[in-house]
Amino acid sequence: MRFKQMIHEVEARAAEVIKLSEEKKEQALRQKELLQEEVNRQTAELRTTLDNLQATQAQLIQSEKMASLGELTAGIAHEIQNPLNFINNFSEVNQDLLGELKAAVEKADWEEVKILAADVQANEDKINHHGKRADAIVKGMLQHSRHSSGQKDVTDINALCDEYLRLAYHGLRASDKGFNAQLSASLDPAVGNVEVVVQEFGRVILNLINNAFYAVHERKQQEGIEYTPQVAITTQRDADQIMIKISDNGAGIPAAIREKIFQPFFTTKPTGKGTGLGLSLSYDIITKGHQGKIEMETKEGSGTTFTIILPAK
Repeated sequence: MRFKQMIHEVEARAAEVIKLSEEKKEQALRQKELLQEEVNRQTAELRTTLDNLQATQAQLIQSEKMASLGELTAGIAHEIQNPLNFINNFSEVNQDLLGELKAAVEKADWEEVKILAADVQANEDKINHHGKRADAIVKGMLQHSRHSSGQKDVTDINALCDEYLRLAYHGLRASDKGFNAQLSASLDPAVGNVEVVVQEFGRVILNLINNAFYAVHERKQQEGIEYTPQVAITTQRDADQIMIKISDNGAGIPAAIREKIFQPFFTTKPTGKGTGLGLSLSYDIITKGHQGKIEMETKEGSGTTFTIILPAK
C-alpha cells in the first residue's frame, strides 16, 4: 500500500514537472517571440535612422558642392562678361565693315572688297573663338553642379586648375572690390591629360583654391597694406606620380587643430561661412575615389600648402 502511494506521488510530481516544463517552454517561446519582435522593431528603427542619415549626408554634400559653386558665381559672371564684350565689339565693327563692303561692291572696287571681306572674316573668327570660350565656361560650371556619375574621363588637369584659379579669384573680388592678390600658376605641360572623375576632382581643386583665397583675404583684413596676398598653383609630373600643389601665404594653420582639418564638420570659419565638409570630402575623393593622397604643410604666420598626389598611369 505504501509502495503504491509512493508510486502515485512520484507520478504526480512527474506530472507537475512536465506541466511546469511545458509552462516554462511556452514562457520561453513567448519570450523568444517578444525578443524577436523587439529585434525587428529596433532593426526597423535603425534602418529608418540609417536612411535618414544617408539622406542628410547627401543633402550636406550637395550643400557643400553648391556653396563652393555659389562662391564662384561672380567669378563666372566676370569670365563670361569678357568674351561677351569681345563678341559685341567685333559684331559692331563688322556692321561698319559690311556697310563699307556694300559701298565697295557698288563701286566695283574689288581690291577694297577683298580687304574688307578679309577683315570681316577675321572678326568672325574672333567672335567664334570668344563664343566658344563663354560656352566652355558655362559647360564647365554645369558639369560641376551636376551629380557625379563616378565615371572617370580624360581631363586636361592644367586647364582645370588654371580655370578654377581665375574663377575663384574674380568671385572673391566681386564681394570685395578692394581685394587684390598675386596669382601664380606654374603648370607642367608633362602633366597632360589624366583620367579623373571630373566633377569630384574639380570640386577638390575648387575647395582648396577657395580655402587659400579665404586664408589670404582674412590675413589681408587683419594686416592691411603691409601684407600682399599670394596664391599659387603648381603641377608636376614625375615617373610614377602627378602632383598638384595649392599654396597661400595666409596665417597658416595652428598646431592645435592640424590633426582635425580632415575631420567631417570641423571648420575654423564663422557660422554660415562653411559646412566643415570641404576638406573631409576632398580627402575621401582623392584617397578613395582616385587612389591618391592629399597632404598638408603649414607654418603659422607663413602660409599653407596642400598637395594632391595621384598615381601616374
